[in-house]
Amino acid sequence: MPPRKRTRSYDPARIRAAVLAQFGNVRSAVHGLTAEQLALPTRLGEWTVRELAAHVTLALEAVSRTIDGDEPARAELALADWPLATAARAAAIADNTRELAAATPDLDALYARTEERLTERLATTPGTRLLAARAGAMALSDYLVTRTVELVVHTDDLNAAVPGLAVPYDRQALAACTRLLADALAAKAPGGSTEVRVPPYAVVQCVEGPRHTRGTPPNVVETDPLTWIRLATGRLTWADALAGAAVSASGERADLSGLLPLMG
Repeated sequence: MPPRKRTRSYDPARIRAAVLAQFGNVRSAVHGLTAEQLALPTRLGEWTVRELAAHVTLALEAVSRTIDGDEPARAELALADWPLATAARAAAIADNTRELAAATPDLDALYARTEERLTERLATTPGTRLLAARAGAMALSDYLVTRTVELVVHTDDLNAAVPGLAVPYDRQALAACTRLLADALAAKAPGGSTEVRVPPYAVVQCVEGPRHTRGTPPNVVETDPLTWIRLATGRLTWADALAGAAVSASGERADLSGLLPLMG
């Protein structure tokens, strides 16, 4: 099935800069971690901080690897569908992450090598180049938007795992991540009865039902970017977000519990 028409555009230059900036933020933080901190558990099953740090490089090495590979004949996956297509690869990704962490004790060298390869390839590869991504063939410009999700989500994982760590979020990376996950919700539950607001970055209409046209929508969900990202990726449940007043939901169609998480 051909990909649906993309409904949101991203500035390719800003997305490239955002990916490199957020990777740089994580690289700086990982460089300063002690052996004891790298051995800490994370909220990602059995992964340690070391394994999480190694996984971040895999997320960007995927760009370099697919650029080096053969170009597909056509695009297969719409950008908004990418978050919904990630669950099937979770087990293989976990295995690859553990293998990389075990085989690469020098994380500084791993990060340097990953950044160098990516920077070289982005400098010479147009955004229209199709990549044979595991979830489906995509243009490089689209695939780089998915990397903002990987980087921002795992930055949040690192901050949650290491007490006192506060890896910063590049604004463009956080915005792109928020918007893509919001668009994925609209793709999963198309409609116009519910408005989901994640200021200052995203507003989407979703859920089947009467379409709102004027005034205040009858069904509104509102939250901040990091809370939305945690909900969309399963780091936070809908019930806990409501109980902690991290999300507000009004209207009979404002319960998103049956639609979340979006990513496995």
